[in-house]
Amino acid sequence: MSHTFEPQVIDAVLAHMNGDHTEDNLVIARANGHPDATSATMTGLDGDAGVWSVTDPAGEHELRITWPGGPISERPEIRREVVVVFEAAAAALGLPPREH
Repeated sequence: MSHTFEPQVIDAVLAHMNGDHTEDNLVIARANGHPDATSATMTGLDGDAGVWSVTDPAGEHELRITWPGGPISERPEIRREVVVVFEAAAAALGLPPREH
């Protein structure tokens, strides 16, 4: 059974991703099956995966990406896994790596 994070944790992550990382969400969507995505919004997460709502010319789709490091249960692990998902997506699209 997947770990469920507290609603306030999920809300904070979603607010951060959708407020500060809108372009990152789009990179993630484009590299994970939606190359023509025009928008992407993170809509949820649990211990197994992150979930995005993606819009492309064909309509709206749900994109669920399993955490690369396996199931998680602690808040700090969310950031780590989202960063890995983004970095893999950027590399798949040939984008230069970000400096941390």
